[in-house]
Amino acid sequence: MAEQKEQHRRKKQDNQDPSPPAPSGVGNLGLWRWILAFLLIWAVTSVFQRMMARRAERVPVSYTVFKQQVRTGNVERVTLQGPEIRGEFESPYHPPAPEQADTERTKEGFGRFRTTRPPVEDPDLIPLLEEKGVGIEAKAVKQQEWIGMLLLMLPWLLLIGYFVYAGRKMRRQMGGGGAGGGPAGLFNIGQSKARRVQKSMCRDRYDDVAGNENAKRDLREIVDYLKDPGKFTALGAHIPKGVLLTGPPGTGKTLLARATAGEAEVPFFSISGSEFIEMFVGVGASRVRNMFKQAKDSAPAIIFIDEIDSIGRSRGTGLGGGHDEREQTLNQILSEMDGFEPHESVVVISATNRPDVLDPALTRPGRFDRRIVLEPPAREAREKILGIHAREVPLAEEVDLSNVAARTVGFSGADLRNLVNEAALMAGRRERKQVTTEDFEDARDKLMLGARREETLEEEEKRRIAWHESGHALLAELLEHTDPLEKVTIIPRGRALGVTEQSPEIERHQYVKDYLLDRICSALGGRAAEEVVFGDTSNGAASDLDQVTRIARHMVCRWGMSKKIGPMTLGGEQSNVFLGREITQQKEYSEETAKRVDDEVRRIVSEMEERAVDLLRRNRARLDALAQTLLEEETVPRSRIRQLLEETPPEGDHA
Repeated sequence: MAEQKEQHRRKKQDNQDPSPPAPSGVGNLGLWRWILAFLLIWAVTSVFQRMMARRAERVPVSYTVFKQQVRTGNVERVTLQGPEIRGEFESPYHPPAPEQADTERTKEGFGRFRTTRPPVEDPDLIPLLEEKGVGIEAKAVKQQEWIGMLLLMLPWLLLIGYFVYAGRKMRRQMGGGGAGGGPAGLFNIGQSKARRVQKSMCRDRYDDVAGNENAKRDLREIVDYLKDPGKFTALGAHIPKGVLLTGPPGTGKTLLARATAGEAEVPFFSISGSEFIEMFVGVGASRVRNMFKQAKDSAPAIIFIDEIDSIGRSRGTGLGGGHDEREQTLNQILSEMDGFEPHESVVVISATNRPDVLDPALTRPGRFDRRIVLEPPAREAREKILGIHAREVPLAEEVDLSNVAARTVGFSGADLRNLVNEAALMAGRRERKQVTTEDFEDARDKLMLGARREETLEEEEKRRIAWHESGHALLAELLEHTDPLEKVTIIPRGRALGVTEQSPEIERHQYVKDYLLDRICSALGGRAAEEVVFGDTSNGAASDLDQVTRIARHMVCRWGMSKKIGPMTLGGEQSNVFLGREITQQKEYSEETAKRVDDEVRRIVSEMEERAVDLLRRNRARLDALAQTLLEEETVPRSRIRQLLEETPPEGDHA
């Protein structure tokens, strides 16, 4: 019987709308709007009625009738205000029928009147009034009464309008509904902002995620548990409470979480870590409680918290207080994940690209039992990802996605998706019906190097750039342990005036000393070529110097590739206080050792520069031939470079 009730409850929840309906009834903000509108209408109506009533008490008479009444002594007093004259009769005045309708009010007579003076000044009026003993009162000209009332009410109207605007804005920011119904956002602020996706709407599957086979294998166990928990509980196994997905941006962490929900066919609650925090204290913890309550009511379910490092950083290491709003939110997450019962099939999947800053209490077993690392895809995976994103893109027969994958080492899944889209945009701008290899090449160059700059360089500057890039390209071909050369160009792209492109043949995870030394030598080829040809150097080698200095320092301080320093690690990775690390770090070596490190770095860079200069002097004819070809063609591919090297003999042997 209990099982039938549980099935009925779950079936009812599955049929519900993906997002819980807002409570019915008019919220406090809407009620105040109705009250303010009623008061405003009542005030305007009352003022209008008073004005009309006051005007109705005075009978309008012509200026001639007014002077006649003065001459007969029937005017007691008058008030002069601009062109208008108001006054009171001694005895009720009964206007003749043509001037006033025959009503009860006409029969009773009027005790007060109003009239308007003619534009031409009447010099006899004041003497006549004084002669008849009429009381005279003069007033300054004032604005019309309705204008005065409007100016009086304008500040209140502006204040009311501001509160209405601020209320609407706060409601939108805090997740409230429209103005017609539902509670105001201020009173709904503690509700979870997690977006619920029903199992019928989770269309992503593991087939849509190319690569990351190890990650998918680990997550499939969770899917199997959510589908058939009895198979595991019979063996005494418990479902992992949390899975932490880590890896560089764009490697598919969010897509993998959605695919897990789609495979398991369970409700999926998605929220970003920053959405827990508001300006009010306690809101984050309240939203955590509300989100976990919704997930437990919908169990089995998956909660996905993206960018959890925004709320899960190590406690007590920031510059703020030790018990801020972020820490309250983190404490509530820890409490909720500890409170899961074995029968509550709720799995928390979180994603971050900074696992090193997370609080140890969050990543311990029992909360996030599994940590899955996602890396940029390998060559085969890149080819599959390109195929997935190119399903709807018409490709020319010449396009070889395997070749494109080989030349996109280090690209993430998001980068590859962007590459396909940029190639399609390139083809559209060129009025093509299909995407060609040229479109992929240009799209790749745009993503890696920047957009092409349409500018004209001075001839002398262009010559220096040509020899600079030729120095890089020539050493890349002459040295044994460098990555294969793809092309060299002097077309400005992004911030670079010229580029020498090399693509590794294999996915490198380890670097030997000879490879690193040849890489430093090749990077110094541009500076060495300028020195050989022009006798001086320019600032065009600034980025090259940054690169070689970093590699040489890593060789000495981290990789133990210096005999004088030995197999030691000196210094650690620099961390930032705002990422949950200490403000200061101790220096673990002496000043003498620091000087020896600097000397070794300088020695490595200087030796490789001398080697580069020597190689280029021995191959000066090849250097000049390649530079002249660059000046003529601007872009020279690998095949053309090798042809030039074969046709142009060196001036001496090279080592």
